[in-house]
Amino acid sequence: MNHKKVKIGFVGVGGMGQCAHLRNYASPSLSEECEVVALAEIRPGLAREVAARYGVPRVYESHEQMLSSEKLDAIVASQPFARHGLLVPELAKAGLPIFTEKPIAGSIADGEKIVRALEEHKTWLMLGYHKRSDPATAYAKLAIEEWKQSGECGKMNYIRLAMPPGDWIASGFNDFINSSEPTGSLEWDPAPADMDEATAGEYGAFVNYYIHQVNLLRHLLGESYTVSYADPAKVLFVAHSASGVPCTIEMAAYNTTIDWQESALVAFEKGYVKLELPAPVAYNRPGQVEIFKDPGNGAVPTTIRPTLPWVHAMRNQALNFIKAVRGEAPAPCLAAEGLEDIRIAREYIRLLKGA
Repeated sequence: MNHKKVKIGFVGVGGMGQCAHLRNYASPSLSEECEVVALAEIRPGLAREVAARYGVPRVYESHEQMLSSEKLDAIVASQPFARHGLLVPELAKAGLPIFTEKPIAGSIADGEKIVRALEEHKTWLMLGYHKRSDPATAYAKLAIEEWKQSGECGKMNYIRLAMPPGDWIASGFNDFINSSEPTGSLEWDPAPADMDEATAGEYGAFVNYYIHQVNLLRHLLGESYTVSYADPAKVLFVAHSASGVPCTIEMAAYNTTIDWQESALVAFEKGYVKLELPAPVAYNRPGQVEIFKDPGNGAVPTTIRPTLPWVHAMRNQALNFIKAVRGEAPAPCLAAEGLEDIRIAREYIRLLKGA
């Protein structure tokens, strides 16, 4: 291949760092696309063991050491989001593209701080909303946009997302290298200044569990939206899009213990697009799509269920980051949209708690 192999440095190789990210960037399927040349991990024993498994040639005890010693093209930093406000502005000083997990930060103030740092150092941050990189989501999004452009199924009437709590790991951590090494006295971002402790706890829980759906809703709509209602039972999140489309996110309506049942319904006047997504860390498993059309006037309704490749969203997300670093395609979700996500979450909590 003629394109450049991207040199990546990892900052942190805990659970998600290993099983959601490093194993994808270091996989044979991406060996022509990128090379993980170094990792920074404050637990030296874990760093050595992970580097040996994934063929990473160099390890460092801090991101400062790694960035001063390596010539990188990009940084993958899988860290707790309550450290993003401290860490990401420091990483941004290197002027390199950065990938972090969602959400952008634990507070709006820290999200704004991150956006300013990225602008100051003329770089960008891609957020780990991996559902956008699932083959099923990509197929569904294309179908939705085609219907919006053509009008063949009328106007969009409604979107419903559902994500009951369940087995989100789906054996995806079976090869996780654990460590009992202490992490020392890590520094954390301050608590949100506009909430008391109880409200901040509600906010943090919502962001941790449902920020993916907050983001996916905007992606499927193709436009911004505002929160209209927060169900006191914490089951239903209601919103309306900029053009007036009603939307809901069903949260803990029920639980599953050995399954994952996440779905989206995008309803038009004469049909719908249904999306079913696998557990987040499930391996080599795409989502599923069903497209139903009923044009009326005696025409036979049709249902299409495309067969999608055995590729999982986390692997595609890694490839999408690599392509964005090379300038071949835009990153699926950047910092400004991530900031909008946590603003939406804050408004939901305001409606829920009155604070």
